[in-house]
Amino acid sequence: MVGDPGIEPSVGLPGGVTVRCRTLQPVAHPAGQIQSGAGGVNGVSGLFLGRVDFFVTLPKTPVWRMRGQQKDITMKKPKWVVEKERSKRAAAAETVWLFGLHAVRDALQNPARDRLRLVVTKNAADKLAEAIATSGMEPEIADPRKFPVPLDPGSVHQGAALEVKALDWGALRDVCRPGAGQSPRVVLLDRVSDPHNVGAILRSAEVFGARAVIAPSRHSAPETGALAKTASGALERQPYLRIGNLGDAMEALKDLGYTIIGMDGEAPETLAALAPQMSDRPVAVALGAEGPGLRDRTKSLCDYLVRIDPAGGFGSLNVSNAAAVSLYALGTQGS
Repeated sequence: MVGDPGIEPSVGLPGGVTVRCRTLQPVAHPAGQIQSGAGGVNGVSGLFLGRVDFFVTLPKTPVWRMRGQQKDITMKKPKWVVEKERSKRAAAAETVWLFGLHAVRDALQNPARDRLRLVVTKNAADKLAEAIATSGMEPEIADPRKFPVPLDPGSVHQGAALEVKALDWGALRDVCRPGAGQSPRVVLLDRVSDPHNVGAILRSAEVFGARAVIAPSRHSAPETGALAKTASGALERQPYLRIGNLGDAMEALKDLGYTIIGMDGEAPETLAALAPQMSDRPVAVALGAEGPGLRDRTKSLCDYLVRIDPAGGFGSLNVSNAAAVSLYALGTQGS
């Protein structure tokens, strides 16, 4: 018997769980391990007396069963429950909740967007009436005090939320291939994970005519409501490509004729000095996360490393501002 008369060897409770005990009693299974608040005791045998908090980790065999009053013990979920929850999470991961008037309006007007559910307050429905009519969707009118959408508590939804599937922009080579006489610009993001930064970069990329913003699928900001709201509609028009490996994408861009310029605050050459030489070339600008910057592997694949010179003796820009300055300095030539 372990710790409390309410627990005994039987069937129904899997092993490998930890039981909180107070009144010590003889322990039947010698393979158990006791961790005591007074320093710990390993190798269970004999009789331990007294009232002290400790935990017993039950071995994988035998299994255990509860009886009597409810005890502090964790049981494994049935397999069908685990599979149902896994399927629900997978389905949720395939959709995105966009929120905010601008983001929702542009998504409603984007024929390429696969839209699933629109939830709006009466006030937001009036403001989005034209876009809703264009989309052909039937909105759900919601009480603003009980907005029935799974958003973060701090999300400023303005009474509008739209469940969608992520956009499919196609293959990198198809999107970024330069046409005759074109010198497009592309933005490469190396582990830039803040959705607000990525949203701002998408806005700048759209303004300056960049062909695409490219980021790895892992360790970068996915398409989310926060990103879409910061992008203020640019997500619907500016290709945002999530690829498996950034290094492979850089190699593919080189095969397409791109020159890759990495932004590095410690680089000896300046962007202002290099930019005039890039006017007739396809260019990809690589930017790293704030703090770590570009990884060594990314730097090694760049054709040039440059810095943005501050007007004074020192100064720095966040990654979204650096992207805007870089795109402006490099300009676009028939993108």
